Amino acid sequence: MKPHPERPEPAVGAGPWETRELVRGRPAGLVSRLLAAVVDALVVAALGVLVHLGASCVVLLVTGPPFHALDLPSWVTAGGLTVLALGYAAGGWATTGRTAGDQVMGLRVCTRSGRSPGVPRALLRAALCLALPLGLLWVPLSRRRASVQDLLVSSTVVYDWSPRTPEPSAPRNPAAYGEGPGPSRYRRSPGGRNPAAYRRKKTAPPAASAQGTPPPPPAPPGNPPAGTPRHPS
Repeated sequence: MKPHPERPEPAVGAGPWETRELVRGRPAGLVSRLLAAVVDALVVAALGVLVHLGASCVVLLVTGPPFHALDLPSWVTAGGLTVLALGYAAGGWATTGRTAGDQVMGLRVCTRSGRSPGVPRALLRAALCLALPLGLLWVPLSRRRASVQDLLVSSTVVYDWSPRTPEPSAPRNPAAYGEGPGPSRYRRSPGGRNPAAYRRKKTAPPAASAQGTPPPPPAPPGNPPAGTPRHPS
């Protein structure tokens, strides 16, 4: 199988999410589809057991105790499981393109143009999967990794994990954090302090007097200032 022409091969050491993004939209391989089919078989079996127990409980309510499981003929059990499997697979492929197994393995069933297969095509594909389970072995031999069922109904199975990326947060204002042009109360100077936010106010010098009177004139030369003690010569 040649690599997809529009997507590069996953790099060595790439994380799981990077690898998933690189293979998104590529046709799924045989191993992934087999594992998805095993998960779906287990889910259908579990649903069949639940339906059987539910029918037994209804019989208990009608006929009374003791409780006993219904002993149905084999053809009734086989027919019920077939109808349950058809509804389970066709319903998942027609609505979301996925069954439980497809969701676990990151697969999606769609048409060759990438659209939903719709109810008629999904129901026919589910019937072909039950009637021809060995048709899945054609996947390694197909150039586009298609099974016999895919060739008959023009469908394909691709890797497509459901999106799990976090929702984008509201964009912040770069100027508010000092990352863009314009004034900012958080903008820091090279020394680490914001001069606009931490600038100290300069205090004015005290006035000479409350009424604004000038200071007293200096004393004349030869005479000591007032209040100076005189010493005898």
